[in-house]
Amino acid sequence: MADIARKAGAQWMGDLKSGKGNISTGSGALKDAQYSFGTRFENGVGTNPEELLAAAHAGCFTMQLSALLAAHGHDPQDVRTDATCEMVKEGAGFKVSTMRLMVRGKVGNIDQAEFEKHVAQAAELCPLSRVMKGNVEIVHEAVLE
Repeated sequence: MADIARKAGAQWMGDLKSGKGNISTGSGALKDAQYSFGTRFENGVGTNPEELLAAAHAGCFTMQLSALLAAHGHDPQDVRTDATCEMVKEGAGFKVSTMRLMVRGKVGNIDQAEFEKHVAQAAELCPLSRVMKGNVEIVHEAVLE
């Protein structure tokens, strides 16, 4: 039995190129958010699975890093992570190849080297980093402000 379970759902109507879909989360934070071929493979209005994966990873990683910083006596005043989920064409389809995380922090009682050490620790502990490890290259850049 899981300690924590979160739910989301998706609906798709039509074929790949002309169809449309919507995504909702159990919490209601997303309700019938539109996605389509245009939002996934072009620059249409709406969301897409890779954007949602990047948002989830950024949120998870930032929380993990903030927890580590506080646990080691640092003051995580403002920690931000921008995530970019990259895909490459592979055979007949696409593959998520890389997740790039740009981490910026305004943190008290820390220097750049210590900040980078905690970013590396967060990469080992973040649940979403762990699920992707070995399947997706995860690249971190850390800047202490």
